[in-house]
Amino acid sequence: MPSSNNHKSSPWRVVSLIVIAIAIVAAISFLPLEKWSNGNISDFNLLSDIVKSADSDVSTDINAVETDIDSQAAESQQELVSSQVSQSDSASVSECAAVKPNKENGLVIIEDYTTSGNGLEHLRNSIRSGKLSRIAVLGDSYIEGDILTQDLREQLQDVYGGAGVGYVNMHSEFPGFRRSLRQGGNGWKEYSVSGKANTSYLGISGHYHKPTGKAVSTYKGVTALGHLKSWNKSQFLFISPENTTVTTKVNGGEAVQHSVTGSPEVQAIIINGPTESFEVSTSGGSLIGLGVWLNDTTGVSVDCMSSRGYSGTRLSELDGNLVSGMSRYINYDLIILEFGVNVMSAKQTNYESFTKRMVKAVDRLRECYPNADILMMGIGDRGEKRGSEVHSMKAAVHMVDAQRKAAREARCLFWDTREAMGGDDAIVEWTRKGYTNKDYIHLSHKGGKALSTPLFNAIKHNLDK
Repeated sequence: MPSSNNHKSSPWRVVSLIVIAIAIVAAISFLPLEKWSNGNISDFNLLSDIVKSADSDVSTDINAVETDIDSQAAESQQELVSSQVSQSDSASVSECAAVKPNKENGLVIIEDYTTSGNGLEHLRNSIRSGKLSRIAVLGDSYIEGDILTQDLREQLQDVYGGAGVGYVNMHSEFPGFRRSLRQGGNGWKEYSVSGKANTSYLGISGHYHKPTGKAVSTYKGVTALGHLKSWNKSQFLFISPENTTVTTKVNGGEAVQHSVTGSPEVQAIIINGPTESFEVSTSGGSLIGLGVWLNDTTGVSVDCMSSRGYSGTRLSELDGNLVSGMSRYINYDLIILEFGVNVMSAKQTNYESFTKRMVKAVDRLRECYPNADILMMGIGDRGEKRGSEVHSMKAAVHMVDAQRKAAREARCLFWDTREAMGGDDAIVEWTRKGYTNKDYIHLSHKGGKALSTPLFNAIKHNLDK
């Protein structure tokens, strides 16, 4: 039986441990991590999570980017740290801007660095032809959940026709976050560009899925946004090295079995006709699900292809055979690139390495999709905490300049997202309005709608030329 002395000393041991822990936390909080790491790691105060100041409603993770970033983004960060060009911290953000954005009557217009100077000529010609015009928006978590793209799609389809959400992956861990479609299912294992994946199966979506047994994917239209309740063409693209069976259901009707002959080539199951719900299932373990496309046969289709933590630079590694096989069923007239935030750090001003990698990515996209216009979006405004206040991250303008330079060198189009938001310190007002989350980076659904309007107007302005 323990002695009474041990009972009396136990509380003191606990108190001693707490005191020691607080002392360690305090010591770490005063380390100049940002200075030691040349800006690659931000200073932080762990005590602020224990004792919060009365006026602080700012996330303590405001300067953090996604930790699960793709390998080339990590390499770019390291290269940028080693080649950092130092600048005075007191320099104003506006003094760093190399090029002012193009504006007409208050509209931030698309900057045209193409060789032809004809802007969105491929998309324009496609729309005028009356066929289905496809737009792919490739990005990171900034557009995750169809944020921004769902409203851009609605506005484009209001004017040019079309219906359906376009591309959807085989499975989502958070299906309720997306408002443009009711998605369900199970039994799929995801492989993405930000993790370990076979590049032979990674198209521009950055994802593919494999069954872990019986795998099911369900998709149902919604009325929350326009033109999404129904569509008239459903396509399931896949690669099946072995013979297998795929089952589909339309509008909750009778199941239809499709016998699939094994092949290394891209195959598709295509269902035509008015559709409000679509289901695909399989137990073929070797099958690679590349995605489902739900759209009309005319008008405009807008595909949201987001990959959390993605820098976009690995688009330079696109497999030509895969793209060629997929293009027989799904091709594009415009590809929009929304990347950059995952390469940024608070004190970084030199993004030359990222510029070079994005030029290679655009060059590869042009090789794979020669009939597509390519539009690079600059990053949206992003905040950083300075004392008890939030302002635009000083590095933001340098990233925008790097992206504009990449567009110029790659001879593609560029749109200044940050300027469309309002420029310097726009992020403060956008967060106050609930347009961005408390991380002062990511758009809310409300913010996606607000940003979609100037982007749509810029696209329409170019198409109307």
